[in-house]
Amino acid sequence: MIRNLLGQINRLSSTMSALPYFAQGEVVKGFGRGSKELGIPTANYPDDVVKHLPSELTTGVYCGWASVDHGDVHKMVLSLGWNPYYQNTKKSMETHIMHQFKDDFYGSNLSIVILAFIRPEKSFTSLDELIRAIKTDIAEADMLLDRPENKIFQQDNFFNVDSRL
Repeated sequence: MIRNLLGQINRLSSTMSALPYFAQGEVVKGFGRGSKELGIPTANYPDDVVKHLPSELTTGVYCGWASVDHGDVHKMVLSLGWNPYYQNTKKSMETHIMHQFKDDFYGSNLSIVILAFIRPEKSFTSLDELIRAIKTDIAEADMLLDRPENKIFQQDNFFNVDSRL
C-alpha cells in the first residue's frame, strides 16, 4: 500500500512539474459522444497535438482556460487519455469549455492553458456514473479556477497569439 501511494505521489509530482502547459490547435471531430451521449460537448485536438504532449502529463482530468479563435477566455475541464469506459484504442485530449456556444466550431483554433490536475483517469461501471463524475470534475474545475493564482492566467497574452502564423 505504501509503495502504491509513493508511486501515486511521484506521478502527481511529475505531472505538476509540466504545468502550466499551453497548447493550440485546430478543433477536429472526435468520437461524437460528448454532446450526444453525455450532454457535455467537447472540442477535440488532432492526433499530432496529443502525440506531442509532454510525457509528464499523465492521463486524467485537468482544468484551465480556453479560447476559440482568440475570443473570450472561458474555464475548461479536459480529459486526457484512453477513456476506459469506451475502451478507446487511441489516446485523446477532449476539452469541455464551460460556456454555451451557439454553433460548433470545427476548424477553429483552440488555445488552452492547463493549470491543475483534478484526478487520474478511471473506468466507470455505467454511463450515469461517468456523467456524475464529469459533473463533479466540472464543479471542481470551477472552484479551482476561481483561485487568484489560476484566475490570472485568464488574461495571459498567450490567448492573443496565433501559433499557426
